[in-house]
Amino acid sequence: MRSRTPRPVWPAVLAVVAATTLTATAAAAAPVHPHLAPSSTAVDAPDIPLANVKTHLTQFQSIANTNGGNRAHGRPGYLASVNYLRSQLDAVGYTTTVQSFTYAGATGYNLLAEWPAGDPDAVVLTGAHLDSVTSGPGINDNGSGSAAILEVALAVPRSGFTPDKRLRFAWWGAEELGLRGSRHYVNSLSGAERDRIQQYLNFDMVGSPNAGYFVYDGDDSDGVGAGPGPEGSAEIEQTIQAYYTSIGVTTQGTDFDGRSDYGPFIAVGIPAGGTFTGAEGIKSSAQAALWGGTAGQAFDSCYHRSCDTTANVNDTALDRNTDAIAYTVWELAQTSPPPGDTVWSDTFETATGWVVDPAGTDTATTGAWERGDPATTSSSGTTLQLGTTVSGSFDLVTGAAAGSSAGSHDVDGGVTTIQSPAVSLPSTGALTLSFSWYLAHLSNATSADYLRVRVVGSSTVTALSVTGTASNRAGAWQTTSTDISSLSGQTVHILIDVADASNPSLVEAGVDDVRIAEG
Repeated sequence: MRSRTPRPVWPAVLAVVAATTLTATAAAAAPVHPHLAPSSTAVDAPDIPLANVKTHLTQFQSIANTNGGNRAHGRPGYLASVNYLRSQLDAVGYTTTVQSFTYAGATGYNLLAEWPAGDPDAVVLTGAHLDSVTSGPGINDNGSGSAAILEVALAVPRSGFTPDKRLRFAWWGAEELGLRGSRHYVNSLSGAERDRIQQYLNFDMVGSPNAGYFVYDGDDSDGVGAGPGPEGSAEIEQTIQAYYTSIGVTTQGTDFDGRSDYGPFIAVGIPAGGTFTGAEGIKSSAQAALWGGTAGQAFDSCYHRSCDTTANVNDTALDRNTDAIAYTVWELAQTSPPPGDTVWSDTFETATGWVVDPAGTDTATTGAWERGDPATTSSSGTTLQLGTTVSGSFDLVTGAAAGSSAGSHDVDGGVTTIQSPAVSLPSTGALTLSFSWYLAHLSNATSADYLRVRVVGSSTVTALSVTGTASNRAGAWQTTSTDISSLSGQTVHILIDVADASNPSLVEAGVDDVRIAEG
């Protein structure tokens, strides 16, 4: 965390639970949290192993020990830290990018890692600064945040989580010199790229030895300090607080005071939030009563000093914060199903009467739609057909088998169509069609290639129409919903067609979890 003049910590309590006075010994010995009760979203976050996070901290300490005692901007220990993280992420399937910048005559680096699933136009970005100051190894500041978000990132493939939104993780350089890395990243984004980032989560110092439990005050509910974050920041704050409430820990608000890497994001209107366990500020008696620890001492007495080593980390705080990060990422990355009573649905786990080429006019020579257990295909480093479904083992897919190459069973030669069984819609009330989908292709695709979903009765409602472009587009599950109330009282069919309709190109598509809801 970047240096600044010490400030008071706002005492307003934002989430109050049953009061229990913890001694320092009891707080240090607190057990790992129990698994949460099922949330309102489809998949619950895993419990992140503390031992795994501490393994990464040990690695950061070793890197500092062999590189002059620090991991600072422009020093070899920083680049070694980047390379360690990147090797971990590459090994499990992340797409990683190292972005370089120059500050104070030295080259700095940001590391970006993206999980190849979820809507690329709806990004949940989770970040932490990776650099230390020159005076020490920076294990709490900010090896703790860096290690925590790394282990959360690794838990995505390990748990089999399929997010609805795109997950991106970032480790920023030169934060200690004025948020240089995150500022460079935000300034490098186009307007459209900024708009795709729906939330930014920042974790800077999450294992302070005399820990507090602070959550960035997204809605300025404490009424003091820097004011609220951009619209949407309150949702992040409330999500984090929901986790802490579930484990019986009281949190307090901390302001967006420009001290960490959320600064460049909120400056351009991107909602932000995160947690913080305290730096050089002094813990009050009231805070010690809430959280344990020692009143009258700094939250981190080794802040920006050589003693910020692996011995300078509170395991309980680190464990709780890492699980809070996972909970928040999982919650924000999932799209709640549309409200209302289900009129009709299909997850494709059993055959329900979908018909291929219902009008006898299809022209595709391979890759016809089928209900199948899909195999993964890829070409030129781009995943085309997804081997994972949204739920269960089956979906609608354009040729489920992998074959000897990615082009063995993709759509070729024209259009393939599949039609649902007849669905009788109620005559009153609002009606919504929702489903998950993907369209994937390589750069030889054109706008004549497409995926289209329509609901056909006496009239037709187009629920989705996506065309190809001359670029590699990896398969990634996305969700959409459409108002079909204009078809109320009719018997309708859902018609899905996909085309490789111009130059021969690698085109794949999938559809899963189709639902019509009333209300």
